[in-house]
Amino acid sequence: MYDIIIVGLGPAGATLARLLNKEYSVAVIDKKRSDEKGFRKPCGGLLAMDAQKSISRFGLTLPKEVLVDPQIFAVRTIDLDTGVTRHYQRYYINLDRHKFDLWLKSLIPNKVDVFDNCSCTCIKKQEDYYNVEFLNENNKQTISAKYIVGADGANSFVRRYLYPNKKIRSYVSIQQWFTEKNHNPFYSCIFDSENTDCYSWTISKDGYFIFGGAYPKQGCRTRFDNQKKQLEKLGINFGKAQRTESCLVLRPSKLNDFCTGKNNIFLIGEAAGFISPSSLEGISSAFNSGYYLSEIFNAKVSDPCTAYRRKTLGLRLKLYLKVLKSPFMYFPLMRKLVMASGINSLKMIRNSR
Repeated sequence: MYDIIIVGLGPAGATLARLLNKEYSVAVIDKKRSDEKGFRKPCGGLLAMDAQKSISRFGLTLPKEVLVDPQIFAVRTIDLDTGVTRHYQRYYINLDRHKFDLWLKSLIPNKVDVFDNCSCTCIKKQEDYYNVEFLNENNKQTISAKYIVGADGANSFVRRYLYPNKKIRSYVSIQQWFTEKNHNPFYSCIFDSENTDCYSWTISKDGYFIFGGAYPKQGCRTRFDNQKKQLEKLGINFGKAQRTESCLVLRPSKLNDFCTGKNNIFLIGEAAGFISPSSLEGISSAFNSGYYLSEIFNAKVSDPCTAYRRKTLGLRLKLYLKVLKSPFMYFPLMRKLVMASGINSLKMIRNSR
């Protein structure tokens, strides 16, 4: 019997587990192993400014082991609809997402019981607590707690248990890794309304070149392959794919897509829908929601579910404003006018040698 069970150890779950008062007995169920084998979160691995700000507030500093080469300060924006390309300054940190997650996990106090390489399979309500069943290499285990926290991402098992009829707009994110063949490493953001009403990306990372995108579920792999062919025509070199990975990604479209929980079950990070619908950046919201819930638990309020919902109001409104912002990025005519104007774009200087 525990006080709190956290399902998932991405940035949201790891932040909550690290910040909870020592008096709580806490267990964590996580798909990842404590080494670099097993489950890896499919992610481009760019730390945006909002996420950097969150890390700064915690007083954390990134170890060099999680950083990768190169560090790029401009994004090449490609609009396949119009053929226009612009460069814009951005301040991302290029990192190894799996090593980043393992580093966050290493910061959790030893008092927290971590069940690695495990998948949650069942939640059962008892009188005033919950039983949580999970599999560890085909061995079933059951632990119990008064509070359950879902920090298990877009396809959250905890959210599906709590809101079985909740439908949040979602896409399939597909990513392929190639040996880097481009002479000048770069990061790009790609718009292509023929294949997706979201966006795609390329990232250079430690000798690899990553191409990925978020696509509607129907025909997602065909859309991905079609887009890759279009980019090859622009001179982008791919070669043979070394690794292909995919996952579900949420893209909230209305205010009530953000669900914080009820009945002593809480949702944080992307499990709660806390991800930007314009950029798909979710690490900053994961940090912030994990921190907010830790404050609620540590304050020992009488109604933590209501208190947590109130605490996240600012976060939910901020993300909803990005729902309203999305048409300016994704409506082809608006995007064409903005990119054609060249506002805030960089004038690139080419080496003549």
